[in-house]
Amino acid sequence: MYYIGPYKINSRTILAPMAGITDFPFRRLCHELGAGLTVTEMVASDPSTWNTTKSMNRTKFGQNLSKNTLNVVQIAGAHPEFMAAAAQYNVDLGAHIIDINMGCPAKKVCRRAAGSSLLRDIPLIRRILTAVTQSVDVPVTLKIRTGWDPTSRNAMQVAKIAEDLGISALAIHGRTRACRFFGEVEYESIAEVTSSVDIPVFANGDIKTPHMAEEVIRFTGAAAVMIGRAARGNPWIFNQIEHFLKHKKVMGSPSSAEFEEAILKHMSWVHEFYGESIGVKIFRKHLTWYLPKSRDFTRFFNTLTTTKEQKQALITYLLNHNDSMRKKVA
Repeated sequence: MYYIGPYKINSRTILAPMAGITDFPFRRLCHELGAGLTVTEMVASDPSTWNTTKSMNRTKFGQNLSKNTLNVVQIAGAHPEFMAAAAQYNVDLGAHIIDINMGCPAKKVCRRAAGSSLLRDIPLIRRILTAVTQSVDVPVTLKIRTGWDPTSRNAMQVAKIAEDLGISALAIHGRTRACRFFGEVEYESIAEVTSSVDIPVFANGDIKTPHMAEEVIRFTGAAAVMIGRAARGNPWIFNQIEHFLKHKKVMGSPSSAEFEEAILKHMSWVHEFYGESIGVKIFRKHLTWYLPKSRDFTRFFNTLTTTKEQKQALITYLLNHNDSMRKKVA
């Protein structure tokens, strides 16, 4: 248990923001399956983008989550005044927490001096954090990497600046921008930061199992683990980690019935959220992650162009492969 501003968070698992993945349907599913917090896809701070379909979809929270669900919106940009305005705008839309992106390693983001490229400019970091924290009355959190490259690691410096300027919690991906998603994760760097600040620190990077989550929390002293790529096709990981942390016992994989319920629910929510023309395209990648060993079926599924076809194909597949679905039909 830890706090972000006035908000008490009981689960020690967080769904990381991931572009093209953590849309409302996936956040909703992960929340139902144990994630203590879920964060939106990165939203651009440039006001000219706010009314685009892409940006508006990223800041839709829906009305189907429990009253205890916190809406966490991640904003990205390099201009303090734009970042402050984006924070205000998203709070007006219903955000309970604003998260600032200073960790994205994507070239198109760094070319605009945003994301992890900000780690090279400490004065600009100060101006952005000051502008955002002073612009809203909700908690502001920050996501960073350990530095721009291995010769300029500065997570400790950035963390202390963030704490001094009113940041309520800090997530650290344990690699530099230059390392992207390759090489060993620097859990020792996360541990150094955790021991040096009083705000909650979240450990992120290659946490794929409940055992690894427990080890990372123990080693780093982090308040929680932030799960990204390991949640693709496996939203049950949040409950599995939390169960292991509480009971020291492995929860196990979802039953056939639990798998079917989640995947069909996710597909239905995607179709409903995006509509037919976009929804069928969006769910294709998710199905590939859910069924990585069923390449023939996923290739066939990718040719389907209507929600009705997708639903029928997936139900038929599950009927032929899972006992629980056969029992329901019988």
